[in-house]
Amino acid sequence: MTKDTQRAQSTFDRLLDTERFRDFNFKADLFGGMTTAVVSLPMALAFGVASGAGAQAGLYGAAIVGLFAAIFGGSRTLISEPTGPMTVVMTAVIMTLIAANPENGLAMAFAVVFVAGLTQVALGLAKLGRYVTLMPYSVISGFMSGIGALLLLLQIYPLIGLPTPQGGAMVALSSLPEALGKIRWHELLLAGSALAILFGMPRAWRRKCPPHLIALAAGTLISLTLLGGVDLRRVGEIPMGLPEFRIPFFTPAQLSLILIEGMILGLLGCIDTLLTAMIADSLTRKQHNSNRELVGQGIANMATACFGGLPGAGATMGTVVNIQVGARSPVAAILRALILVAIILALAPLLESVPMAVLAAIAFKVGYDILDWSFLKRAHVVSRSAAFIMYGVMALTVFVDLIAAVGVGVFIANVLTIERLTRLQSSKVKLIDTSGMDFPLPEAERRLFDAGGGKILLLHLSGPMIFGVANAISQQNRALEDAKVLILDLSDVPLLSTTVALALENVVRDARAAGVDVLVCTGSDDIRRRLQRLEETQRQGLAFAASRLDALEQAVAKLGV
Repeated sequence: MTKDTQRAQSTFDRLLDTERFRDFNFKADLFGGMTTAVVSLPMALAFGVASGAGAQAGLYGAAIVGLFAAIFGGSRTLISEPTGPMTVVMTAVIMTLIAANPENGLAMAFAVVFVAGLTQVALGLAKLGRYVTLMPYSVISGFMSGIGALLLLLQIYPLIGLPTPQGGAMVALSSLPEALGKIRWHELLLAGSALAILFGMPRAWRRKCPPHLIALAAGTLISLTLLGGVDLRRVGEIPMGLPEFRIPFFTPAQLSLILIEGMILGLLGCIDTLLTAMIADSLTRKQHNSNRELVGQGIANMATACFGGLPGAGATMGTVVNIQVGARSPVAAILRALILVAIILALAPLLESVPMAVLAAIAFKVGYDILDWSFLKRAHVVSRSAAFIMYGVMALTVFVDLIAAVGVGVFIANVLTIERLTRLQSSKVKLIDTSGMDFPLPEAERRLFDAGGGKILLLHLSGPMIFGVANAISQQNRALEDAKVLILDLSDVPLLSTTVALALENVVRDARAAGVDVLVCTGSDDIRRRLQRLEETQRQGLAFAASRLDALEQAVAKLGV
C-alpha cells in the first residue's frame, strides 16, 4: 500500500467508523429499518406541526438527521430523529425569531440549527463527549420532566382545536381559561379517540404495531368518514420531492442571538443523544464512541438545517424498537432514512388529510412519556435535597429556559456535594499533640513521638483534600504555642487542591513565626512540587522527609533528645 493510499485510508477511518458495520445482517437490519420508519412517521409529522415549521420539516428532519447520524456517528443501533426535547426548544426558537422578524424568522431558526450542529461537532472534536452527561441525576430528571411538562402544556390548545398562543408557558397558562370557552368539540373528540388508542392499546398489540401509527390511521379515517362534512384543521399540502438546499440566513446584528440559541440547542442535543446511546449500550452490551457520535449528530444537524428540516438527536423509542426487532448495525438506520425519503417522494399527498388534533394527541403522549414518573413519585423519599433540585430544575425549565435550569441545578447540586465532602474530609484532619491521643501509630513511630515529650505536633491529613477543608486546617494553629516541631503528614493524601495548599502555607508561616520547625512527609511527587512552588515554603526552605518515621527521627534530633 502506497503512502498516499495509507493517508487516504487513515482519513477515511477518522471520518467513518467502519467497525460499527461489521455486525451487518441484511434481514435483521432491513426489518429494523422498516419498523422504525413506521414508528417515526407519525412522530415526525407531529413534531413538525408542533414546532410551527410544518409537517414537511418534521419529515425532512427525520430522514436527513437519521441518515447522516447513522453514517458518521459512533453507535451501532441508535436511531436519530426530531425528539420531544429538541422540538420544544426549536418551537421556542421559531416563535421568538418570527416574532422579532416575521419575514426571515424561520430562516434564522434554521441558522440556529446549523450553529447547534457546529457546537456538537466542536464538542466531539474536543473529545468532551464523556463529560456531557456527567451531571447529577436529579438535574437530568428535572429538565427532562420540565420539557415533558412544557410539551404537554403546549399541546392542550391544538387538542381542543385552537392554535397555541405565542409567548411561552406563562402566556399559555394565562390564556387557558379563555381558550376553554372556545373548544371545538369535533377536534377534541378526534384527539380523545387518538389518546384512548395511545394510552389504552394492549401491550401485546403494541409489539405488533406501533400505537402512534394506529392512532394516526384511525384518526384520519374517522375524520374523512364520520366527520367528513366538518371543518377540521388538517396538515394541508406537503411538498412532494426532495427539499431544496438553502443556506441559513441571518444578518450580523442577529449573530449573537443565533449563536446563543444554537449552543443551547446543541448542548441539549448532546445530552439527549448520549443518554439514549447509554440506554442502547445497556441493551446491546456494546459500547458507543461518545465523541464520534457527537460529530455525527453535528454533521446531521448541519445538513438538516440546510434543507429546512427539524433538528434531531438520539430517540429513545426508535432506538429501543430498533434493538428489539433485531437490528445489528447502522444499516438499519440508513434504510429507515431511505424509506422515509421514499414516503416523501411518493406518498406525501396521502398525509395531507391528517387532522392536526390527532398529531397533537401524539405529541401529548410523547410529552407524557418524557416525564420521569419513576423519580417524580419517590424523589422526596429518596432524598429531600434531590427532590428540591429536581422540582426546581423542572420549574425553571418550564417557566425560564433550559440552560438556566441546568446551570442552577448543577450549581446547587455541586454545592451540596462539596458541603458533604467537606464535612467528611474535615473529620480526617487530625492534630496529634500528646501521646495519649487515640491515633494508630506503629510502635517505632510511637516511641519517637513519646520521646518528644509533647514538643512534637503531628498534623495528619488523609484522602483527597478539597478546598472546603482549608478552614479545618486553619483552626489547628492554636496548638502551636507549646510545640517545637510540627510535622505535616501528607503521606495518605493523593490529591491536594490549591486552596488547601495555601492553607498549609499559612500553617507554615504561623509555625515559623512562633519559632516552630516544620517538616513535611508526602509520598506524592506532585504534592511535593506543589508545596515547593509556594512562596512561604521557598522563603523558609521547607524541609521534606521521605516518610513519617523519617520525619519523627529528624524531629527528635532537632529536640536533642
